[in-house]
Amino acid sequence: MREASPGYTIHESIFEPADMARALTQIAAAAVDRTKAGARHVLNVPIVSALGADPQMLAIASGYVGRDPVPFRATLFDKSSTANWLVVWHQDTALPLRRRIDSAEWGPWSTKAGVLYAHAPAWALETVVALRISLDDSTSTNGPLRVLPNTHLHGVLRDAQIEQLSRKVSPIDCVTAAGGVVAMRPLIVHASSKAVDDQPRRVLHIEYVAALKLGTDVELVTA
Repeated sequence: MREASPGYTIHESIFEPADMARALTQIAAAAVDRTKAGARHVLNVPIVSALGADPQMLAIASGYVGRDPVPFRATLFDKSSTANWLVVWHQDTALPLRRRIDSAEWGPWSTKAGVLYAHAPAWALETVVALRISLDDSTSTNGPLRVLPNTHLHGVLRDAQIEQLSRKVSPIDCVTAAGGVVAMRPLIVHASSKAVDDQPRRVLHIEYVAALKLGTDVELVTA
């Protein structure tokens, strides 16, 4: 069944800009392993877990994954003039798992910051939604998230298929002021261009599912 959204939605003014400024201060003081581009596995940072459990966030997530959504992974993206990168068109296909699965559906496998990951089949990725909180204003000039609407409906794609869709589907820039939230399916084809100004774009990317157990032998781990 085709879902109602085109694979993403933009929600303005979920949080106040002052809340985002306080969140940035608390994240900066947290003991996390950071790179210039941000930090993985920040869900255990108190302010991040609090934002992830906010009723407004849960309400948005429930529209995608059903009642009682569970946040399971959080990533900080920190794009600035000193960490200004280009992300080509792609899908997010790796999930953090509690244990290795003996199944041809899952893999290749890797370990990132001590967490076991596997590239997942479409049925598992279709249970996930990511909510991206804009900690700063996201504008057309500071390298915003770009999406190709409805491309999440095609399942897991090969590189050649993604390239073909990028030529056929008109992209959308997902811009919002600080405190806004962009919801996106991991299988939607998305990208991010380099910023062309000095305004930072910091984003908390928090992912949700209906339950950590996706199947008899498949369980996500929180990170």
